Amino acid sequence: MENVKTFKYVDYLWDESKAASLGNDQVALFLYRSNILGADLRITNYGGGNTSCKTIEKDPLTNEEVEVMWVKGSGGDIGTLTRKGIAGLYTERLRNLKNVYGGLADEDRMVGLFDHCIFDLESKAPSIDTPLHGLLPFKHIDHLHPDALIAVAAAKDSEAITKEIWGDTMGWVPWQRPGFDLGLQLEKCLADNPGIRGIVLGSHGLFTWGDTSYECYINSLEVIETASEYIAKKIEENGQVFGGQKVESLPAEERKNKAAQLMPLLRGLASSENRMVGHFTDSDVVLEYINSNDLERLAPLGTSCPDHFLRTKIQPLVLTLDKNEDLSDSKAILEKLNPLFEQYRQEYKEYYETCKHPNSPAMRDPNPVIIIYPGVGMFSFSKDKQTTRVANEFYVNAINVMRGAEAISEYTSLPRQEAFNIEYWLLEEAKLQRMPKEKPLSRKVAIVTGAGGGIGQAIADKMVAEGAVVVFTDLNQEAVESVTAKYNKDQAVSVPCDVTSEESIANAYKEAVLAFGGVDIIVHSAGLAISKSLEDTTTKDWDLLENVLVKGQFMMAKSGTEIMKKQNLGGDIVNIASKNGLVAGPNNVAYGTAKAAQQHMTRLLAAELAGDKIRVNVVNPDGVIVGSKIWEGSWAEGRAKANGISVEELPAFYAKRNLLNEIILPEDIANGVFACVAILDKTTGNIINVDGGMANAFPR
Repeated sequence: MENVKTFKYVDYLWDESKAASLGNDQVALFLYRSNILGADLRITNYGGGNTSCKTIEKDPLTNEEVEVMWVKGSGGDIGTLTRKGIAGLYTERLRNLKNVYGGLADEDRMVGLFDHCIFDLESKAPSIDTPLHGLLPFKHIDHLHPDALIAVAAAKDSEAITKEIWGDTMGWVPWQRPGFDLGLQLEKCLADNPGIRGIVLGSHGLFTWGDTSYECYINSLEVIETASEYIAKKIEENGQVFGGQKVESLPAEERKNKAAQLMPLLRGLASSENRMVGHFTDSDVVLEYINSNDLERLAPLGTSCPDHFLRTKIQPLVLTLDKNEDLSDSKAILEKLNPLFEQYRQEYKEYYETCKHPNSPAMRDPNPVIIIYPGVGMFSFSKDKQTTRVANEFYVNAINVMRGAEAISEYTSLPRQEAFNIEYWLLEEAKLQRMPKEKPLSRKVAIVTGAGGGIGQAIADKMVAEGAVVVFTDLNQEAVESVTAKYNKDQAVSVPCDVTSEESIANAYKEAVLAFGGVDIIVHSAGLAISKSLEDTTTKDWDLLENVLVKGQFMMAKSGTEIMKKQNLGGDIVNIASKNGLVAGPNNVAYGTAKAAQQHMTRLLAAELAGDKIRVNVVNPDGVIVGSKIWEGSWAEGRAKANGISVEELPAFYAKRNLLNEIILPEDIANGVFACVAILDKTTGNIINVDGGMANAFPR
C-alpha cells in the first residue's frame, strides 16, 4: 500500500495513522472513508451520494454467522456520517427481495420491505439506494456524485464517452430512477462486464468499489481524477467554455453593493407563499457561467442529477436587469421584477399540471430557488440558511457539470417528466412530511445591537435557539466575535457596529442582507448607563447617552425599515429601554430621559409603521445585575449611592424590592423580546416590563 498519493483534481485525505487506529473495525473504516470523501465538494455535495460496507456478524437469533450490509441511512450526509446515521441489514434477506419484486410498479412497496431486512435495531431508516449496494457483491462500495462524473453521465453520448475514457474497465447504465430495479440493472451490468472497477449511471453519478475501505477510496479517487483530467484537456482544446463571455462582471465591491440593494426585493418576491432566507455568491465559477453566451440556452434546460434539481428546482430564474441598472428606486425595480416572477410561477404551474399523476402530492411553492443576475452574481432562497446555501452549492455543481459536458460533447438534462417523477415522488413527499416541526422564529432574520455580552447576547442567543438566523452586532469586535464563536455561519454572524455612526449601521445591515437576504427582527439593545446627579452630569454624559440610546435607536429603525419595506413582509422592532424611563428617581437625569425618549419614539414608530405591518414594542428591564455589562462600571456605584447602600448589597436590594422578590436575569429580558416577536403578534406600541413587578413602573 502506498503511503502517499498525489491527485490534481481531488483531495487525497487518507491518514494512515488514523486508519491504523481503527484496527480491523470495518464499519469504523467505512465511516472514516465516508467522512473524508464528503469533505471534498468536488467528490460529492452535502447530502449527496451514499457509502456502504459488508461484514460478517453473529446473528443474535441463531448464533450463526451472517453477512450484514452497513449503509448510509435516509437523509444523511457522508461528510458528517456517524454510526447513528447508518442502517444495518441482513444482506441475504435484502437480496431475497428479488423473489417478491413485481416490477417497476412495485418500487414504492419495496422500500417498506427493507424494514424486514433490518439486522441492527438501532438502524437509521434505509434509503431508496439501499438495494443498489445490496445487490452488488463487493465489501466496500461508494455511490458518489462528482461533478466530473456527472458531466460524463449528462453528456449527449455518455456511453461512448465512458468507453473512450476507461475502455472496458467501467460499466455504464442508462438513466433510471433510483430503486430496486436500478439495483438489478447494476447487478446485470456487472454480470455482463466482469472485472470492471465501477459503473457510470447515466444523468446521475458513479458506483465504485473495493475489497477494503482504502482500496475503495483509492478506486473512487482514481476514477474521478481520470474523468477530471479528460475534461480539463477538452476545455483546453476548446479554448473557451460556455461559448465565451457575453457580459463583463462589475468590480467585486460594486457586485456586493448591487446584491445588497436587490436581495430584499428578491426575498420579498420569493417569499410570496413562504418566508425564505437568502444566500449570495459571486465566485469565479458562477460568474463565468452567468456572464456567458450560452447561459440563455443552458439555464432553461435545468439540471441533470436528481440531487441537483431536488435542491435547486427544475430551473433557475434569470433576471433581465442590466448589470448597471440603478437599483435605488425600489418601486421601479419591482415593476421590472414582478413579471419575471409571475412568468416563472406560471411556467412551474404548467410543469406541474402537465406532468402530475392522479396520486401526486399538491403543487409545492412555485417560486424560484436559484436567481441569476448576469454581471453581478447568483442568489438562492430557501427555508433556512443551510438549505439555501446548499442549494447554491448544488447549482455550482450543476454549472461544473454543464461545463464538463459541453466541453466533451453536449449537455443534456433529464426529461421534464422524469424530473417531476423524482420531485413529486411519494417517497420524497413522505420524507418531507417526516421533517421536524419548524421552530417559532425559523425563516426569520434578526439583528441585535449590543450583542457582545449581557442582555444583548442573551437576546441574540434566544433568537438563535428559537430558529432565527441572527446578526450579532457590537461596538466591541472582539467581544461579538467571541460570543458568536459557538455558532456556525448558517446560524449566526458577527458584525462590529457603532450605533452612533450612520456608516457603521449601514454596513451592518449590508452584511446582514448579504448573509441572509434581508431582516425581519431588529432589537436595539446597545446601551450604557451613567448615574449622576444633575450637578455632576456633563454635556458629554448627556450627548453620549442620547447618541447611543436614542439616536442609535432612530438610525437602526430608519435603515432597517427601509429593508423591511422592500421585502413587504412586515417585521418587528423591539427596543430595550428601562424601568427608569417610567419612574423618576434621583441621580438619573440623563439616563432616565434617554430611556423615556426611547419609549416614546417606539410609540411614534408603531403608529407610523403599522400600515407596513411593522410592529414596534419596548421591553423594560430593571435590576439586571447578574450578567449585565452596565453593572461592571460606575453605574453600580452610582445606584448604590442613590439608594444609600453598598455595591455589595445591590443584588439583594434589587431582588427584594420587586413584588415577586425575584432576581432578574438577562435570559428573562430575552424571553420578553421573544414574546414580542413570536407570541404577541397583534401587539404594537406596547411596553412590557420585565422587572419582577415594580408598582411605581406600571405603565399608565
